[in-house]
Order: sequence, then C-alpha cells, then structure tokens
Amino acid sequence: MTQEPLLLVENLRKYFPVGQSLGDLLLRRPPGLIKAVDDVSFTLLHGEILAIVGESGCGKTTIARTLIGLEEETGGKILFNGRQIGARERRLQAGLVPLESGAIGTREQQSLPRLSFKQFRQQAQMIFQDPYESLNPRATIFEIVAEPLVVHGLARGRAEKIQRVRNALEDAGLRPAEEYFLRYPHELSGGQRQRVVIAGAMVLEPKLLIADEPVSMLDVSIRAEILNLLHDLRNKRGVSIVFITHDLGTVAYFADRLAVMYLGRIVEIGRTAEVLKNPQHPYTRALLSVVPVPNPRLRRERVILQGEAPNPIHLPTGCRFHPRCPLAMDACRMTDPAYVQLSATHSTACLRVESTAL
Repeated sequence: MTQEPLLLVENLRKYFPVGQSLGDLLLRRPPGLIKAVDDVSFTLLHGEILAIVGESGCGKTTIARTLIGLEEETGGKILFNGRQIGARERRLQAGLVPLESGAIGTREQQSLPRLSFKQFRQQAQMIFQDPYESLNPRATIFEIVAEPLVVHGLARGRAEKIQRVRNALEDAGLRPAEEYFLRYPHELSGGQRQRVVIAGAMVLEPKLLIADEPVSMLDVSIRAEILNLLHDLRNKRGVSIVFITHDLGTVAYFADRLAVMYLGRIVEIGRTAEVLKNPQHPYTRALLSVVPVPNPRLRRERVILQGEAPNPIHLPTGCRFHPRCPLAMDACRMTDPAYVQLSATHSTACLRVESTAL
C-alpha cells in the first residue's frame, strides 16, 4: 500500500514582476517577469527529510516562503495531507478572491478539500536563516516561545502553557528550561538563539518544518549540533522537514531525499545516497566535485563552471543550464529536457541521460 504524502507540490510557479521605467510605460512594453520558481513538483512523506540544494538565486528560499504562505504562488497546486493550501487560499477565505473568478486554479483544483490557513499554520512552521532577526529583542524567551500558543489559543491555562514551553525548550536542547524563561535574546549565543527559534516552532507540535538554511549563520563548531537536533526531532516527534541549503556537504547523513535546483527548476531528485553516489545531471556533478572530502583518494575531479547563471528575466532557450554546461550539445540549445526516470526513486532532466528499465 502506497503511503499518502504529507506534502504534494505540483507545477508550482512563482513569478515576480520587474519594475518598469518611464520609457517602458510610454512605449507600452509588457513588464518582465523573474521566474524564481518555474514548474516545480515534488512530494514529502510523513517523517521524511527532503533537502533542496542549489546556488544562490536558484529559487530555494522562494519555494520555502511560498509553501509556508509568505509568498503567493503564481500557479500550481500545494496539497497538505490531501487538502489544498497556499497564499491564494488565505485570500479566498478572506473574501478577496471570488471562487468564480478562476484566480485560484482549475475547476479540479477548486473542488479539492481545503484547509484554513490558520489550521495549516498550526501544523506547519518555518525556521528562518538568521536567528538574530527572527526573535523579538523586547520579549523574554518564555514570551517568544509561548506566543504561538496564545495566537492559536492552544493553552487552556498558565500551568499548561508553562509546561508546553518547558518541553519545547528542553527538546531544543536548552536545559534546564527555567533558566531561560526570563532571559532576552541578546543574552544568548547564536546557537542558543537558533534553538529558541526551533523551540518556538515545535511548541505547536507541527507535522511539517520548513528550515531555510538554519545553520548558515552559525559557527562551524555548532552547526552539527543544530543538524543533529533537527534529526532527533524528526525521530522523536515524527515531524517532516523541508531543508533548504546551498551546502551539499551537510545533507549526506541528514536528508532522506535530495532535490537539486538550478534557475527555478529541479534538475535532479532522488534518494540522497543514490544521487550522491551516482549523480546524472552535469550541474549536480559540478556541485559534488567541489565538496571537501577527507580522503584524497575519494575526491572527484573538479568541475569549474564557467560564467554566471543567466538572467532569470531572459532565460535561455532549451535547457537552462546549457550556457554553462561542459557537456552541452546543439540539441540542448533548442530542447527543454523532460524528466528521465532512472529508477523508482531517482529522476533527472538532461538530454544526455538515457532512461533505464525500472
């Protein structure tokens, strides 16, 4: 029996309009669009960790912000436990988007069971990149962690609120919790602040965590501690995690599956061990070739990509990676590659890759 995914994303798109000059307006030129996320699909199973990796500007953080509702999707479908969610749902429920306008998708999408945005935010939380900006400097640690309980009305009394805050802080590695109740964020180290952020996310006992580069602002000495903490929370509470990172070196032991993004699209996705052992897309190979390896005998030949990523306003024809690809051929300049299924759990979008029997 196939397990139903906790999160299902189909053909997700997020485009940002580009500001126009006075000349553009006078000449009535159509506004340009930055295609930050362009036709992205993936699933996330219950208790699974999916890592989304890629260089800066590839659309990783935009996916995270769109999933949690901080950005409104331009198109596509997001299902959480089989029920449709997204920023469009939030506007629909507020009466800002009439159902008959067609602004929220196709008739099939409109017929899907819906989840209120507030219900969704009880079950899905986000951990931001910068713990220094994520915490209110004028609130105590107790007030910060207890705030989600107050907003959602989940604590029936002060005793229950204290107990849930205590459990969240201790699960996040801040023990004894009472010693942190009356402290302020400026009294904590960077690692402790990120643990408070995690405690504030876990106090609602969510089913989904979206972690946007949660260790990139921390000292190298404590990055492993935060990664181990998230891994332990998955094992202890069964929470599913979408882990956004630009560092392939952190996902080898942490993530169950790996999705590699380039210029708004996922170019390769599969089980982490499978992708790392047998990368098929040239971009994935280039990323892996520069990951430090302790054993010099296991080091790959370095692939140094030439040039910078193309302008997302004027995307190249055909494969988006072909201007930098060392293996590009003439067909790559004309044909946008479809996904090739390499195994039951591994696929990539590259014209040079041939399909293998499952």
